[in-house]
Amino acid sequence: MALKTTIAQKLQSHRPVFEKPSIHVDKSDSAFTSSSDSRWSNKDIDPIRRENRKWGVWSLIAYWFSDAFNAATWEFASSMLAIGLSYKDALGITVNGGDVVQVMITAIWPSFAKVPNRIPESEGITTPQMVSFFLFWLIQLPFLYMHPNTLRYLFIVKSILVPICFISILIWAYRSTGGTGGALFDSSFKSTLSGSAYSYAWLSSWTSVIGNFATLSVNMPDFSRYSKASAKWQWMYVPVLPIIFTFISFIGVAATSAGLSHYGTVEWNPAILISHWPNRACQFFAAFSFALAALGVNISANSLSAANDLAALFPAYVNIRRGQLVCAVIAWALVPWKILASAKSFLNFMSAYSVFLGPIAAILVWDFWWVKGGKYDVVALYQPDGIYRYTYGVNFRALLAFLVGVAPNLPGFINSVNPRIDPGVGKRPYTFAWLLGFVITSLVYLVLCLIRRPTETLVERALLPDEVYEAHGRLGEMVEGKESEDEDVKSMEGKAGGKVEESVV
Repeated sequence: MALKTTIAQKLQSHRPVFEKPSIHVDKSDSAFTSSSDSRWSNKDIDPIRRENRKWGVWSLIAYWFSDAFNAATWEFASSMLAIGLSYKDALGITVNGGDVVQVMITAIWPSFAKVPNRIPESEGITTPQMVSFFLFWLIQLPFLYMHPNTLRYLFIVKSILVPICFISILIWAYRSTGGTGGALFDSSFKSTLSGSAYSYAWLSSWTSVIGNFATLSVNMPDFSRYSKASAKWQWMYVPVLPIIFTFISFIGVAATSAGLSHYGTVEWNPAILISHWPNRACQFFAAFSFALAALGVNISANSLSAANDLAALFPAYVNIRRGQLVCAVIAWALVPWKILASAKSFLNFMSAYSVFLGPIAAILVWDFWWVKGGKYDVVALYQPDGIYRYTYGVNFRALLAFLVGVAPNLPGFINSVNPRIDPGVGKRPYTFAWLLGFVITSLVYLVLCLIRRPTETLVERALLPDEVYEAHGRLGEMVEGKESEDEDVKSMEGKAGGKVEESVV
């Protein structure tokens, strides 16, 4: 009987416990908020503890390699060729995952390419493309559930496999054209644009590239917060990244040039270029590499950054996992397949980033380095009525500077969204949106801070997360020690059958 009871108890202890679903996210004891302010914090938006930072130097290198080796970087230069610039212009300035999934499926089952289209042409996508997009979307869902510390393995794998594919395509481009690189590298090939059209096309393409860099720069803290490497390692990316991005763009140009020589069209989209290859095995493995590249970029540059923003806006209801899943659902409403409808639409989309990221980058840079002198009180960032409340929770200097910086680029931005609206010369500033927005916002923000400096936000010494955690840990030890002491006293009282008096020394 005793044996049966013991077995039953063990089975009971190992029985899985299913918690009742809740709209609120799980909250751990935060070192940065009090019990009354706990709704402003959750485990994912609190600073990462030192022991939970798993990203080393090689993880960060893999992250940047992962972001660089992707279809978008390839398409920057190749799409510039499609709008009339020369390869020298494209290199000097410098995916859709569903497309490459379609190539993979067609490589295995060629009949997939013959599936009849039931979607109107105006939607910018065919039935096979929609099926492929859905499959890619479905495949990436489990990765959206992974913690960023675990995702570093995905980036390491991607940083090994994808460069091998890209370099192999570069070798194909030269070997298949007899070492010349194809028609676009011929000395007789010139830009089809001239005059002001050439200048504005060059500036617009340059802005698209800047938009890509700016996106990665703004998103980098989403991963660097998990880093255990010294901040000095970040400086090596300054000279290295432009070289890597330019090299990948060169591969895109070379492959596009070879494609023009072989197939007679400027195929700026690598998925379409790969689909022309006669070898189905090469089609599949090249498409798989591009799909892996798209998966990594979708997480690092899109879903994770959106998840962090949503968690910061709604910390009581959204954590990183929920935020990424919300982003995945919203992706359908944004009809991303229309971005790749043409080279012009792709560059317009990338330029649109710059309209907003230029002003945002300006505010971040000047506020941290000049206004605050690189010093923040990290605990006060979680206090709704703390020193960073500004005016009713709004930093009017930043808001006004942002609006002034965005305004000159709005006519061009509206025209890129709806070409039927022609603002005339008002669309010209949009061609260098990032630079213009950064400069104007910088000037306005600096002037406003000089007129009325936010002295209430200034601190003599920065209060860093590690200090807060150490102090919180010592406090916890003191509380635990006090509780342990009280329990010892109660135990002694029980044994003595009476109250134990405190000794006075």
